[in-house]
Amino acid sequence: MTPRPRPVSGTVRVPGSKSLTQRAILAAALADGDSLLENALVADDSRHLLDALENVGIGIARESGGTTLAIKGSGGRFGPPHSPLFVGNAGTAMRFLAPVLSLGSGPFDLVGDERMEERPIADLVDALRTLGADVRYENREGFPPLWIAGGGLRGGSTRLRGNQSSQYLTGILLAAPCAAAPVDIEVEGPLVSRSYVELTLDVQRAFGISVRREGDRRFHVPAPQSYRARRYVVEGDWSSASYFFAAAAITGGSVTVRGLHPDSAQGDARFVDLLERMGARVRRETDGVTLEGGTELRAIDADLADLPDVAPTLAIVAACAIGTTRVRGVGHLRIKESDRIHSIVAELRRLGADATPHDDGFEVRGGATLHGGEVETYADHRIAMSFATLGLVTPGVTVRDVACVSKSYPRFFEDLARLRT
Repeated sequence: MTPRPRPVSGTVRVPGSKSLTQRAILAAALADGDSLLENALVADDSRHLLDALENVGIGIARESGGTTLAIKGSGGRFGPPHSPLFVGNAGTAMRFLAPVLSLGSGPFDLVGDERMEERPIADLVDALRTLGADVRYENREGFPPLWIAGGGLRGGSTRLRGNQSSQYLTGILLAAPCAAAPVDIEVEGPLVSRSYVELTLDVQRAFGISVRREGDRRFHVPAPQSYRARRYVVEGDWSSASYFFAAAAITGGSVTVRGLHPDSAQGDARFVDLLERMGARVRRETDGVTLEGGTELRAIDADLADLPDVAPTLAIVAACAIGTTRVRGVGHLRIKESDRIHSIVAELRRLGADATPHDDGFEVRGGATLHGGEVETYADHRIAMSFATLGLVTPGVTVRDVACVSKSYPRFFEDLARLRT
């Protein structure tokens, strides 16, 4: 892309939240009746999930360019599928569907792409088996693809490690209300990405589901319960907004992002707080947030355990700051769409930045003179969008495989080009 060394300005409206869209789609599919989801995200991950649900008999109509979804729920009665259920590299679809498909009439073959077959899922499978699911590995032990018999979950007690992925917990929470008996989930150790579990519980409440909890350690799901069909409006995606806030911060410009809830439960809403600590100014309004970059960015020490998706975005801001920024609490980034700790460090170094990996994150020492180069994205949408944003202040940056942004934000480059200098 063409570098823009001058301050950027403009207004952008981001698409609906990927996390909320995925959860609401499944809640609507499990409901008994017709739901209407508005401002849903139209991207690869949501398409994979919708295609899989249609394959098992869920009625779905797409309106308004696909951002409005009319979903005819089946009350957990679905399947068998016409063909294997392919989810690409959509971790949410794989990890949410595995428990939900256990409720249906199988068998189901749940498959992904090559990267998905490298992403561990044993903790989730072990937990499902203790709840009565018949789930087997089709190739390598502990990894997708999965064969799922279906037939329902009997309920009972299970355990999950909290430091692997909150998506395992979310998947079980989504399916548990439809089990034959109550489900108790004990989380062992610290729970990473806790904010995403809050989003799950928020969506379940919206669709009429009750979950009792003891902090982040124990979750009790009364069962059987019924999801209630409803109209649901998906709020804007704070992860997508992070790139535009970063653009304002590193160029010293001003960007307004519309469609965001300033009091959102999305963990990535805290990203602007981090940029404030680094020297930016933030103004929150009813339907959006404005960020103005300062004259100088300062390094920070940040624990991103609850907002891991903005780690690549913070990394490129850190490369433009004074001092050493330390990012902690994100060791689980190694099992994302790419090994993000490796991807971030390797590509920053490729452009001349000083970066070091750690077991739980990484550090970036700002102040180095950055130069152009061809950035490898590892087919990871967040690496592509972050380093494209860094290209605003670094001449000669070329981002490979830009099509990978279709996973979460297909129109990203068009929206980034709308910012004025």
